[in-house]
Amino acid sequence: MAEAAAHPGALRPLPAARIAGFIADAAQRWCNADFAPRVRVTAAIEARLGYTTPVVDYALDRLFAGLSRDALAAAIASELGSVGALDGIVTRPGAPAAWARGVDRAVIISSDTTIGVALVPAVFALCAKCDVVVKDRGDALIAAFFATLADEHPAFASAAAARTWSGGHDPAEDILLARADVVVAFGRDETLRAIRARCAPDARFVAFGHRASVGRLTQAEAAGLDDAQAERIVRDALLYDGEGCLSLHALFVQAQGDALARVAALLTAACERVAVEFPGGPRSPSRAAAVSAYRNLATFRAASGGGAVLRAADATVVVDPPQDETPPFLPRTIPLIPVDGDDAIARYARRHRLPVQALGVVAADAAAFALAERLGAVRVASFGALQAPPVGGHHGGAPRIADFIRWIDGA
Repeated sequence: MAEAAAHPGALRPLPAARIAGFIADAAQRWCNADFAPRVRVTAAIEARLGYTTPVVDYALDRLFAGLSRDALAAAIASELGSVGALDGIVTRPGAPAAWARGVDRAVIISSDTTIGVALVPAVFALCAKCDVVVKDRGDALIAAFFATLADEHPAFASAAAARTWSGGHDPAEDILLARADVVVAFGRDETLRAIRARCAPDARFVAFGHRASVGRLTQAEAAGLDDAQAERIVRDALLYDGEGCLSLHALFVQAQGDALARVAALLTAACERVAVEFPGGPRSPSRAAAVSAYRNLATFRAASGGGAVLRAADATVVVDPPQDETPPFLPRTIPLIPVDGDDAIARYARRHRLPVQALGVVAADAAAFALAERLGAVRVASFGALQAPPVGGHHGGAPRIADFIRWIDGA
């Protein structure tokens, strides 16, 4: 692995607005499903993750369509006051004049599953004029996009690098991490602890651990559930086989008896339709066995009068699973948990120490935000949009670009 860029600071002479423009132009090319590099990467992602083509295409469309000039500029301005603050000292109302200078070196370590999760922080680090090294996955998505950036402007060839990552205690990786000003890492807690230990003491470490997302239907919303809303809920649950932190891992419903059975039936029917749009891919033997074991146990409980199990296409809806168990986090499996109100949802999350990323709701109203606060969630989204966060949002509750700069204040 290269220890540093061939020409450090290659992006420094460029205005930040131009850098954002080059990124947006490259992303626009990647919005075309027939763009040759995208075709190759799509096949590689399918082979690596086992997702079907419609699922990968959806993910790539959403990823690159969000990287527009306007979206990048708005996200930067919302945190720094203006895009121009990245180019030099600017006046700020009620605060000292200052320059939001990007740090010299940023390292971004991706997760194994989420498609392109490292790309957005990499893009904002580049807008801050940092030299960026990304741990790339076997599908080489980041490396291929960086090659497109180099076609837009040669400075990116030096500033943006994607490398394979061996992990462990590779000396070259140790050097890279030790010299990084900012390290962004996605992964499990034990992985994040190991990476943090290899960073410089004064490095900024931005960690994104594995988290879960849940949904909530109030009594009135459950009673008014229709086919369209059921499809939005199911799409959030089935997309990416439930492997992302924004996947719907459990649905809490304020309903009992016939009302709960009606919700379950609507969701099961929706699974049939959504599976046509986003079919599931092959599962590993271990994951298939885990789904089968969970479903069989739920079927045994149902035969004894506890809940129900409904199947549609390759999806499973489990009604009223034991609340002393955490959600199963299994592919295309939707636990439907009856509750008597938001207090019960909060108690469930506290009991299981559930690290909630996002809350899916019918309406993102004040009550939804109050519940999100109690759950520790960092996002509230309408069903159907849970897995499509805007580029200007705060992934994991963190800023998009502020972590990659240091302020230099004037007198």
